[in-house]
Amino acid sequence: MQAAARKHLWMHFTKMSAYDAKDVPIMVRGEGAYVWDSTGKRYLDALAGLYANQVGHGRGEIAEAAARQTKQLGYMPIWSFAHPSAIELAERIAGYAPGDLNRVFFTTGGGEAVESAWKLAKQYFKLTGRPTKHKVISRSIAYHGTSHGALSITGLAGIKAPYEPLVPSTFRVPNTNFYRAPIHDDDVKAFGRWAADQIAVAIENEGADTVAAVILEPVQNSGGCFPPPPGYFERVREICDEYDVLMISDEVICAFGRLGHMFGAERYGYEPDMITCAKGITSGYAPLGATIVNEKVFAPFAKGDNTFLHGYTFGGHPVATAMALANLDIFEREGLNAHVLANENAFRSTLEKLADLPIVGDVRGEGYFYGIELVPDKENKGHFKDNETELEMLDFVSRRLLEAGLYCRADGRGDPVVQVAPPLICDQEQFDEMEHILRSVLSEACERL
Repeated sequence: MQAAARKHLWMHFTKMSAYDAKDVPIMVRGEGAYVWDSTGKRYLDALAGLYANQVGHGRGEIAEAAARQTKQLGYMPIWSFAHPSAIELAERIAGYAPGDLNRVFFTTGGGEAVESAWKLAKQYFKLTGRPTKHKVISRSIAYHGTSHGALSITGLAGIKAPYEPLVPSTFRVPNTNFYRAPIHDDDVKAFGRWAADQIAVAIENEGADTVAAVILEPVQNSGGCFPPPPGYFERVREICDEYDVLMISDEVICAFGRLGHMFGAERYGYEPDMITCAKGITSGYAPLGATIVNEKVFAPFAKGDNTFLHGYTFGGHPVATAMALANLDIFEREGLNAHVLANENAFRSTLEKLADLPIVGDVRGEGYFYGIELVPDKENKGHFKDNETELEMLDFVSRRLLEAGLYCRADGRGDPVVQVAPPLICDQEQFDEMEHILRSVLSEACERL
C-alpha cells in the first residue's frame, strides 16, 4: 500500500515530496470520535475529518440507508427529473433554513455550492433588469473553495497565485479577527460596526450598480475561527438591503450543528438570501452540498423560459441524499444541536486552560469550532518575523500532534493557528484528551522557540 500510494495517489493540498523518505499515513477504520491507521495506532479525530463528521465514525444506520437506496435506485440525475430522496431532503433542509429559504439546489460539495451561488446572483440580476451587478465582496483571508470562481472569491493570495489570472470582479474587506483589530481594539461592538461598514465602503467604491453579492461565513474558518462581533450581521443585512446586494451565508463548515444550530445564521439571528452548505449534511459519509435560496432570488427563474443553466452530474445523487436523511435522523434522535449548546462552554473553558502557555496568544471560536493562535511574543501580540521559523514551528506542531494521537490542523494561512472541530458527539473526556495533548506539544514548541 505504501508503494502504491507513492506511485499513484496524488493527495490533495499535499507536498508530495514530503513522503519521499517517510510513510504516508493510511487511515483504515473509524469508530465514534476516533480513527485508526494501518499500523493500528489510534487518533482522536479532533477535526471531524475536515469539519465534516458530525455524528462520529462507523454509523451503521447511514451505511444501511446507502445499501437500501443502491438496491432501489443507484443513480439518476436531477436534470429535469426528480427522485424521492432528493425531494425529501430538499423539503427537510428548507424546513431547517431560516425565513423563506425554501429552494434547494444540490451540488456534490462546498466549492460547487459557492460557485452556484455566484452564478445564481449574476443571473438573478440579469433576469431582473440589472445586468451590470456581477461583483462579489468577501473578507480578507477567507476561504470559499478551489474552483476558479470560488477561488477568486477566496482571500488567500498563496493558493491563488499559481492559477492567476482568475475570474475578475471580486473584492476583499476586513474580517472580524478582534484579537488583531486594527481599530477599536478595546470595544468589540464598535469594531464589529466598523468591520461591517467597510462592506458599505467597498460597495460605494465599486458602485452599487456593479455589486451582486456579499459572501460571509458565520464564523470565518481560515485565519483561525473568527466569530462575529455583536451586531455585525445585523448591520451587514442592513447594508445589503440598502444597496440591493444579495447576502450569501457560506456555511460549508458552520451548518449542521457545528455551532449548535442547523445553520449558523440562526445562531446569530440573520436571514441571508442564500446559504451554501456541504460537509455536515452527510457527516462526510458521502459527497453532497447545496445552495439554499430564498423566494426572492428564485422568483425570476420560475417565469416563462428562464432557466438556471447550471448543474452537476452527481448533484443530488440518490445514494448521497438517502445518506443525508439518515444522518439528519441521527441529529434529531440524539439531540446533537442541544448537546453542542450544553457542552460548548465546557469545551471553551477546557481549551482556554492553554492560555497559560507563552506561545498561546488567543483561544477563540463558538460551538465545537475553535482556533488557538500561536505567537512568539504574547505580551505584544507579536508576529513571527521569520516565515521560515513559523513554517518550521507549524511543521513540528503538526507532526508531534499526530505522533501523540491527535488529528487536528496546524494552519499557516494568516497568523499560525491550531484548529479543533471534533465530532459533535464529543464530551468532556475528549475535551480533556485534546487539552492534554495540545499542552504537551505546544510546551515542546515553546522550548524550541
